[in-house]
Amino acid sequence: MTVPELIADSAPFAAACAGFDGAAEVALDTEFLRERTYLAELALVQLAAGPELVLLDPLGGADLAPLTRLLTDPRTTKVLHAARQDVEVLLPLTGEPAGPLKDTQIAAGLLGLAPQIGYAELIRQVLGIELAKGGAGGNLARTDWTRRPLSAAQLSYAADDVRHLLQVAAELAEQLRARGRLEWWAEDCRALQDPGLYAVSPEDAWRRLKGVETLPVREQVRVRALAAWRETKAREVNLPRSWVLGDDGLRDLAARPPATVALLKSRRVFRDETVGRIGEELLARLAAAEAEPVDGLTELASRRPSGEEQALTKRLSDRLKAVAAELDVAPEVLATSRDLKRLARQDLRPVGPLAGWRQAVIGEALLATL
Repeated sequence: MTVPELIADSAPFAAACAGFDGAAEVALDTEFLRERTYLAELALVQLAAGPELVLLDPLGGADLAPLTRLLTDPRTTKVLHAARQDVEVLLPLTGEPAGPLKDTQIAAGLLGLAPQIGYAELIRQVLGIELAKGGAGGNLARTDWTRRPLSAAQLSYAADDVRHLLQVAAELAEQLRARGRLEWWAEDCRALQDPGLYAVSPEDAWRRLKGVETLPVREQVRVRALAAWRETKAREVNLPRSWVLGDDGLRDLAARPPATVALLKSRRVFRDETVGRIGEELLARLAAAEAEPVDGLTELASRRPSGEEQALTKRLSDRLKAVAAELDVAPEVLATSRDLKRLARQDLRPVGPLAGWRQAVIGEALLATL
């Protein structure tokens, strides 16, 4: 099978994008690197429709406007697998979530396949096609896509990620139609175009950390303050959060806040030269957190559930599993453990299982359990 060339120059780049004008659906995938920056570095864009399959180089200096127009063209549905990460990576280019979208991983979950099924496994199970060794999850998945030149093996791997995407999407759509779940898929895919899904507020950055709800309230306030500071600083210098301050270091500072720059330096959570640049700033942020009143503060992590709430969560979980078994889907497709804990606290906001198609399918059953 011929390996497509990497298109980097403006004229062929624009021509390649124009080749998809008017297409009802276009298979889309990206390759990127996020290990060394806050924002992922877009390194490759793969597109396919019918016999057309192109690999576009966004790092080659080409004018990317034709690609932006295609990705945001409301007449052309973009078909992806596990779309959320790709949409996020493309946001600096598109300015708004690319769309409209179809996500084959979501479709697979609605049909009873593993909710997080990988692309290669999906192609194998649905189409009976084995992708070449090293592709779609093999060693090439961990390559540095920003390096040039890319090898023939890397380009072949990238092409495989869109070569069968429209075919498998069509097959999944037929199965969903037969089971009356096509609108479920459409609704979940529309949700991927919500800009709020990709907005990271520094004030909410603490929610990325696990187990915060088990900490004393004052310590939770410090964690929140440090996480907000780290988020802002990482974005400012375009470095990974862990390079600015690791999770373990953040928790240590929240548990035992240092009173002086010298004590902060002795904790070894920053390099010495870094402490000199940010020490006073960080101590001021901790001091402000220490002075913040906690009475009535509603944005803290959820408190530890009571015994009654834990028992109710168990009953909700049992009901969820029963309904999921009837539908032949994984329980997490219908509701998450976080959803159940929220319901057990009598938080009945119209989200998750209490919204959209899930309201009738599982929400009413959960409410009845309550």
